[in-house]
Amino acid sequence: MGEEKNTYYISVARGEILRSRTDSPYEFVVHATDDEITQLRYLFDAAEEVGWDGFLRAHVPYVQYHDDEPNHQSDTLLNQVYAFIQEIGDEEAVKHIDTMGIIDSTKEHPYLSVDGDQSQEEQNET
Repeated sequence: MGEEKNTYYISVARGEILRSRTDSPYEFVVHATDDEITQLRYLFDAAEEVGWDGFLRAHVPYVQYHDDEPNHQSDTLLNQVYAFIQEIGDEEAVKHIDTMGIIDSTKEHPYLSVDGDQSQEEQNET
């Protein structure tokens, strides 16, 4: 028998997982097991830690955004958060995340792997 799922209210902007819809504003409703909520909490905690790394790096003016590893990590974690919410979210959450168009990697975001991309070395060989 599977684990019981509970309803949670998620604020990605604040990294909050709420049991009550009246505690704080939220963006998404999910139905998740305790293990799934633990996994989401881990993603939020990792994103917060990377955010601090990015804050500290931001004080080094000569590092360009495209060379900024903490920003790439932050973007990747945010995509992972939305992808996971899409898996466990209610119908409205799934539809909303679909309309955002951020789950699949794109050519415009090369730090996220895109199926079919060739490395620079492979392109030079052809």
